[in-house]
Amino acid sequence: MDLNTNWLLDQGKDNDTLVLFAHGAGADMHSDFMADYAALLAASGPSVLRFNFPYMVKRGEDGKRRPPDRAPALLQSFEQTLAAAVAAFAPKRLFLMGKSMGGRMAAMLAANDKLAMTPSGVICLGYPFLPPKKTEPRLEPLWECASPLLILQGERDSFGKREQLASWALPEQAKVRFITDGDHSFVPRKSSGKDLKANLQDAVKESLLFIGS
Repeated sequence: MDLNTNWLLDQGKDNDTLVLFAHGAGADMHSDFMADYAALLAASGPSVLRFNFPYMVKRGEDGKRRPPDRAPALLQSFEQTLAAAVAAFAPKRLFLMGKSMGGRMAAMLAANDKLAMTPSGVICLGYPFLPPKKTEPRLEPLWECASPLLILQGERDSFGKREQLASWALPEQAKVRFITDGDHSFVPRKSSGKDLKANLQDAVKESLLFIGS
């Protein structure tokens, strides 16, 4: 079911729970990662609503690559999408989920106490702790997040590896689960004995456990 060209709903078995899923900086809601993750999650649990941020909508219209909008504009769009989704589906529970940049925006949005519906939790897929050329990790959104938080991180994610996370101070409400040998999109090396499909299934299983709790 398409609400409009910038929203896409993966219908789940649990009609009472809705997951609002934000994309990363470089790939839109139709990317393989977004589509595969949403389909796997909806097949066993809640409905998943994918959407595009405005700069990605413009890219779809004219084909020109653009950098992401600034955080305030992204958050405004995220909040408007949340309000429209709540009005359209009237879920009993709402979760925010995002890939990379989308996860950071989800954590930031959950600090807003004036949302149309308070999120029951936030799921970050490959949180961008340490983007290229930065020396200090982005921890503030995690500390300010007012909802229960799950971070699913590839063990060798270039934006925050397992050994790096061990040295950073994370809030107590943040649960971190590592995806075996995964990179920023959970892709493992062949030598690990895992493949992307298995890693996505592991990540979705952790997401469902978090949502169910």
